[in-house]
Order: sequence, then C-alpha cells, then structure tokens
Amino acid sequence: MLNKVNLNLLTTLRVLLEECHVSRTAHRLHLTQSAVSRQLSQLRELFSDPLLVRDGNQLIITPRAIQLQKKLNSIFHEFDELLNPEAFVPQNWQGEFVIASSDYVAQYVFPEVVSNLATQAPNISIQYQLWQPSYLSQLADSPIQLASTMLPEQPQGVSSMQIGCDRSVCVMRKGHPLAQSLAQSITQYLQKKQKVQSKLSVDDLLAYSHIRVTGGGDKDSYLDKALQKIGKQRHIALKVPFFSAAFNVLGQSDYLMVLPFHIANNLSQHLDICFQPLPLDTPVHKYWLLWHPKHDQDLAHQWARNNIKQVMENSQYSIGYEA
Repeated sequence: MLNKVNLNLLTTLRVLLEECHVSRTAHRLHLTQSAVSRQLSQLRELFSDPLLVRDGNQLIITPRAIQLQKKLNSIFHEFDELLNPEAFVPQNWQGEFVIASSDYVAQYVFPEVVSNLATQAPNISIQYQLWQPSYLSQLADSPIQLASTMLPEQPQGVSSMQIGCDRSVCVMRKGHPLAQSLAQSITQYLQKKQKVQSKLSVDDLLAYSHIRVTGGGDKDSYLDKALQKIGKQRHIALKVPFFSAAFNVLGQSDYLMVLPFHIANNLSQHLDICFQPLPLDTPVHKYWLLWHPKHDQDLAHQWARNNIKQVMENSQYSIGYEA
C-alpha cells in the first residue's frame, strides 16, 4: 500500500488540516492553489473521506480527518527526530566501546583512557582487544571500533589520525655487557628530541641474539631491512606476543630488543633496562588511531576517539625525537 502513496500528499494533508484553507495551504507549501486542490482530491480518494467539508466560506474537518491529524502529528514528529538526532550527552551514554592495541598500551596507556572515558560517561562499557595487523582489512565486520597501531604510512580504506612518531632504539638490561661498556645518558634524547650518535656498532648489535615482540604493529623490521642492505642478518632467538613476557626474559638474559623510543623510554622508568640509538639509519615509526569509515559521523564515536587521541598524544607517543 505504501509504495502506491505519494508521501508528499501527507505533507499537504497536514497543512490543510491545520489551515482549513486551500489558498493559505498553497502559500505555506509554495504551491499554486489549483495544485493544492488537485492534491486534496487525491487525498479524499485515498482515504475514502471528504476530509474537509465546505460550510459557507469555511472548510470544516471531518471526524475521519481529526483521527488522521493526530496520527500525522505523531508521524511527522518521529520524522523530525529521525532527521535531527539528539545531541550526544556522554553522561547518558550506555553503549559499549571496543578498543584494540598492544599489551604495552593496555598496561601503560589504557588505564588513563578508561579513567578519562568513565569519568565523563559513567555508564559506558569498554572492551579491550589485542590488535593484530591482519585486523586492518576486517574492520568493516569487526566489533573493534577504534585501534591504535604503528604503520609506515597512512593506511588506505580506513579512517585514521596520526598521534605521534619516533625511531627505533636497542634495549638491554642494565647489567648487560654492552650497557657496561657503552653507558650513555639519555638526557640528549629527552632534551633535544633528535637523533644522537650511537656508541653501539653493527658488530655489537649482531654479537647478541634478539627478542621480537610479535603482537600489535611492526616494531622492528626496519632494522632487518637496513641490515639486509649491508649484507647482514641478526639472530632472533625468541618471539613472543607480549611485551611483559619479552621484558621478563630480557631482564634475565643478554638478549637485545629493538623497540620504538617512546616504549623504551617509558619502560626504562619502570624496569631495570637501558637503551642506545641504533648504529643504522631506520625510518620513523608513525602511530595511528584507526577506525572504519562507517563510524565517521557517529557522535558517540567522535567523542570517544577525540578523548582517546588526547590521552595518547599526552602520553609517551609524542616524545620521540624528530625525523
């Protein structure tokens, strides 16, 4: 039935029943009087009722029209709400927000994210998942609403914001033989935020086996590519998905790790580790917040991602030295 109805007729009927006057209705709708008269004839046929009955110089609403008027007011009110959604109020939000990143972010950044969101939206439900690079192509059907990861360039096919950048460093326990012979303050790193000359040589880097963290984004393949260019290759002795497991092993061995500066710097304040700039030039790590474009205009998502962006930009993400 609905597909046979010209819905513009309902707009005309609504105004006709408010004005009870053809010419005034025509003026409000920017139509000719004859066009409104033709539509009134169509409406009378559609509802099998005269709707408006002439009494002298007046048009009187029929009982059927009174019933229709109440329903029309309700329908048009719902249309108005449909086209003009209510403003987003964080205090009233009861939805779930799913975030994905590494276990490093989960431990050192996520608590502040939760505090920030929950303070403003006390009824929010937050879920955290470990990010894997393969998820990037699956965001359309994934429950993940926002992810943070590192990628060399802005990803295609998804929406994104860059939240920081830095370079790789070589991390070791403070009791490591290299740490003893290459002791160097990181003051220059922190004050100037620029590259400094490494006291570490390529031979030093290759003299010890390495740990690789496989979870999250690509954290150390830049070094492998730089080594390939000079015909060298390091030995990866251990691959683990979590930073916590990697650093537990690192603290009890002479293994080395290659990590972004902001992670190494932050963890050096919590763990008995130190780090050195790499002896080879490697590209800058770029950090991104990613989401599927279907969330671009979602008011709740806009609020959440802007809050998370602010927290992350204020964290160690933005401390890395310049390219």
